[in-house]
Amino acid sequence: MGNLVDNAQRHAGSAVRVAVRQEAAGTVALDVTDDGPGVPPADRERVFTRFIRLDDARSRDEGGAGLGLGIVRDVVHRHGGRIEVGEADGGGARFTVTLPNASD
Repeated sequence: MGNLVDNAQRHAGSAVRVAVRQEAAGTVALDVTDDGPGVPPADRERVFTRFIRLDDARSRDEGGAGLGLGIVRDVVHRHGGRIEVGEADGGGARFTVTLPNASD
């Protein structure tokens, strides 16, 4: 969650939102959204590749090494979940992590 929130803060215009909800079929979902430029549809799978940074103009000090989202995806998959990126309501990025409910 830390990597997702850090990433959202780095790209947000002014707001980051985190929400957790119970889903059907024994799963829970975590949404991390921001009001930044979002992730273009063509790059939505690519952002999870290690060492990929969509904005080459950023310095490594400001933009990171490009490992955070790859690590998030690995951890989510190891816990039997999935992660998707889409567009937040009103623009920006929405990262949704879906995991099995721990109480099931």
